[in-house]
Amino acid sequence: MSTMTTSSAASVLERVIAAMAGPEARPRPDQVRAVEELVVRHQRVLVVQATGWGKSAVYWAATAALREQGAGPTLVVSPLLALMRDQIAAAERAGLKAATINSTNLDAWAQVLNDVRAGTIDVLLISPERLANPAFAAQLPDLLGSVGLLVIDEAHCVSDWGFDFRPDYQRLTRSMLGLAPGTPVLATTATANERVTADVAHQLGEDTVTLRGSLARSSLTLSVVPPMSVLERYAWVAEALRTLPGSGIVYVLTVAETLRVSAFLTEQGLDVAPYSGQSQDREQLEDRLRDNQVKALVATSALGMGYDKPDLAFCIHLGSPSSPVAYYQQVGRAGRALDDAVAVLVPAESDERIWEYFATAGIPDEQQVERVLDVLGAEAQSLPTIESATGMRRGRLEGLLKVLAVDDAVERRAGGWISTGKGWYYDQAKWSALRQVRAAEADLMRKYAHGEGCLMQFLQLALDDPDPRRCGRCSVCTGRLPAPGARPSEDAVAAARTFFRGQDVVVEPRKLWPSGVERKGKITFLEPGRALAFADDPAWSSELAQLWRSDAEAPPAVLAGCVEVLRRWSKTWERPVAVVAMPSRRFPRLVTSVAEHLARIGRLPLVDALEVGGPPPAVDASSAARAKDLMVRTRVREGVSFDGPVLLVDDTIRSRWSLTVAGALLNDIGATRVLPLALHQLP
Repeated sequence: MSTMTTSSAASVLERVIAAMAGPEARPRPDQVRAVEELVVRHQRVLVVQATGWGKSAVYWAATAALREQGAGPTLVVSPLLALMRDQIAAAERAGLKAATINSTNLDAWAQVLNDVRAGTIDVLLISPERLANPAFAAQLPDLLGSVGLLVIDEAHCVSDWGFDFRPDYQRLTRSMLGLAPGTPVLATTATANERVTADVAHQLGEDTVTLRGSLARSSLTLSVVPPMSVLERYAWVAEALRTLPGSGIVYVLTVAETLRVSAFLTEQGLDVAPYSGQSQDREQLEDRLRDNQVKALVATSALGMGYDKPDLAFCIHLGSPSSPVAYYQQVGRAGRALDDAVAVLVPAESDERIWEYFATAGIPDEQQVERVLDVLGAEAQSLPTIESATGMRRGRLEGLLKVLAVDDAVERRAGGWISTGKGWYYDQAKWSALRQVRAAEADLMRKYAHGEGCLMQFLQLALDDPDPRRCGRCSVCTGRLPAPGARPSEDAVAAARTFFRGQDVVVEPRKLWPSGVERKGKITFLEPGRALAFADDPAWSSELAQLWRSDAEAPPAVLAGCVEVLRRWSKTWERPVAVVAMPSRRFPRLVTSVAEHLARIGRLPLVDALEVGGPPPAVDASSAARAKDLMVRTRVREGVSFDGPVLLVDDTIRSRWSLTVAGALLNDIGATRVLPLALHQLP
């Protein structure tokens, strides 16, 4: 038992809160209770409270109190770098010295760990990815033996049922809890319904103290805009940003969309920037938004958990997240220190297709698991080796290995992955239940997007809030929408159409042949290609939807669009000597009509040079498997040859291996360069 009393623990909490929030701030009852349980009783505590409630004050106060007793430093596990940077600043405001170990400060690791051992650091923040590093994980038992408090931030990530489940996070959290049996533990989240709360509490231990409060946000005005076309949605956002006060976030569902939307808004004279997990300047972008130096960041969910900007004035969602919990987590960034902030959902017709992808992406396929386990043994296997042996694509393989690691069937070592020899079985009941949960979440989000009741109350009910109430201020309660209302102006829509139809979609060529195929080395014959449209391209969405309904000749607008793409492209290429249509199983008339039109306009011969037979490989096939299959099925017709560049026309490009293999064969018969052109490129 601790020597510190309840009153002295509360006194430390008051001091920390005053330092962080000002001298007038006072502790909440559950903050006092949490600090008391951690410091006085050394319990494990789960705090589920709304964003802005003050969860970080609990672990800074508990850290300060425990350090005063001579306890070791606090170890905080945070899932995002943005959260870690903000937490270091918050710890310093609380009078604590904090440091971090992450992928951006490799050179500082040794000194930081020495400072931890020397007792000169009060708080060490680490990411789950660092813990997955075998060299660092080897130091974990010694490190955990010296800490005075373990904090698991954004704890919903450790639950299979959470909207943002992360296998690495769950596996390593379990390991850490096992290595620190007598250490007080604090887990915090703002986004957990009853099922997730119960699951996280169960993982922490049967004596876990759970403190859960209302998740309503009185400062948020929620709105849902009626259905619109893609171009109307973008035009609506452009007009809304001109009228909304302050700065905020425009959330989109994909990385490509961050670039697309920010480019349009910038062309419209708005000061915005794209932000995603692939952005190289994330810290600078976060600071610019925090300092109100930009109107908005156009971001994926990578800008979410832990980002701290108390005066964030608005969140606009172009497209719906897949669950009300995910939506609440993102809009919860707004209005923490404002009397009024705006959160607007602008639904998209592509939402449900994207929901379905993410709902099943993390669920293992039993046959794929068997293939992976057959490859792994006692010797470490690298990812490229496993990829080649199983025929699985890299992203799917990495996700599957993480799931297997949670179940202790595989383990990551310095040289790659090994089998633990403990076996694995497919938990049909668990994965079926998870699919049902994801389907139920999607149904809830569908109802929210349709405005079926008070929006804030709807989110509270979805989160199993103990005190759900009508807010009286959302668009359903009041019937009012923020400007520009239910529809943008025709001029704004026309500007969006003109902008997006003038954008070049560049198809980057494959650079190397994958290992295990007969062709070797660099791929040098392909030029960076072009596509009329990318993914759910706003300028062509209605035309694309019509194209894929049945195989027919391309309509005039699509043909004219392709000619315009070639006109812009022709400024940088060597003129082709011929046009070749890629054989298409589903849309032969469509592809042929485009190739014929371009040949006619360009006064070039249309050459029937290629044949492709048999069904394509599975969608999740690896690069090697796909390339091998295409090499067997694709051939050139006898008697065909070229003497110069060739324009290769296709309907859809996804993996780029079809055009690569076809290009290699054309190169073999004299095509000096191959110029790929497609109607549609998929991510």
